[in-house]
Amino acid sequence: MKERLRQLLNHRDKLYIVDNARVSSAVLLPLYERQGQYHIVFIKRTETVKEHKGQISFPGGTCEEIDSTFLETALRESYEEIGLRLEDIDVLGELDDEVTTTSNYIVSPFVGMIPWPYQFRINKYEVNEIIEVPIQALLDKDCRQQDTEMLNGQAVDSYVYHYQDRVIWGATARILNRFLDIYMQAIQDV
Repeated sequence: MKERLRQLLNHRDKLYIVDNARVSSAVLLPLYERQGQYHIVFIKRTETVKEHKGQISFPGGTCEEIDSTFLETALRESYEEIGLRLEDIDVLGELDDEVTTTSNYIVSPFVGMIPWPYQFRINKYEVNEIIEVPIQALLDKDCRQQDTEMLNGQAVDSYVYHYQDRVIWGATARILNRFLDIYMQAIQDV
């Protein structure tokens, strides 16, 4: 499955978004396998961060001068926020860029496998909690709802995912939806 995901992610035309009026950022969609089931790691942001307070997202953040690529940003931020070490991440590929509708960011998402179990180290200023969700739960028909968000006065198709008492929405939900489409294709090919 891992190699099929890598193949699908790397043999597709990625949508790049270039907009100098927006801030460049990158995230990592961390995956792990436990007892034959794949899980995705999300974080819930604290109320003390500058933007996206209390939101569920993937680990990641703003590109800084020390980052020479968007992948470096995603990996650096994942280490800073939840202690994911570079040597523990097998980067499978990248997803389409996405824009945030409530702030001014372009997000470049990457997918990476991590070992399980993992000893996360939470940055308490930025991360309130780590949320590990089985992909099967996200694929349940009652988990996902269609949604619409406004971007520059235009309606944008979006999604909302409900897992237990948590709600995943916005750019994170759109990135997640794109990944789940690729995941489903990988399952059908196996």
